[in-house]
Amino acid sequence: MDVSSSVDADEDMLQRGGLAAALIAPDVQAAFFASPDPVALFVFEWSGRYNQQDLIDWTLISGPADLLGVAETIATSKRSHNDFPTAMGHALGHAATRLRDAPACLFHTIDMAGDGENNDGFGPADAYAAFPLDHVTVNGLVINAAEFEAETELIPFYRDQVIKGPGAFIEITNGFTDYEAAMRRKLIRELSAQIIGQTHMPPDPNG
Repeated sequence: MDVSSSVDADEDMLQRGGLAAALIAPDVQAAFFASPDPVALFVFEWSGRYNQQDLIDWTLISGPADLLGVAETIATSKRSHNDFPTAMGHALGHAATRLRDAPACLFHTIDMAGDGENNDGFGPADAYAAFPLDHVTVNGLVINAAEFEAETELIPFYRDQVIKGPGAFIEITNGFTDYEAAMRRKLIRELSAQIIGQTHMPPDPNG
């Protein structure tokens, strides 16, 4: 979650509440448990180059109670910083580092959610060159606060510089009030893609 200085207190509450509500929405829960293999979640907030705060350590989501516990922790969490810039490359580096501690998984996905372009430290391209992210998919949640979508450069920035990997995509929110709905769409799309990937079988060369 983006807690850079461009995110005010009300927006931060919408972001935390939106993520928590999305995780326990019935359609999202159905997507989590559609596969027999559990999903592992790790959640952190980020802003400046040295400002990443872990909120949820790696947690296996084996049932609804696990999702509820994660959602409650996020909803009641307190913001760690509010006066630092947007160090997106450093956030990706932190995610890459913590992926080393992740449970064994078929897929590794990073969700990069934010309302601004990188303006501190190295950017996404440098992070992808420096950290072991070759087999990681990075999807983007663009918090588009502009009055008209065409007036912001954030969408092409995420499309051209942030997302990476097979099937990577961006989801766009219409400001922070739309955060929950956009996060629900994003989670369902990610989880559905993993189920398809698990069940896909290569063609039989013998016909």
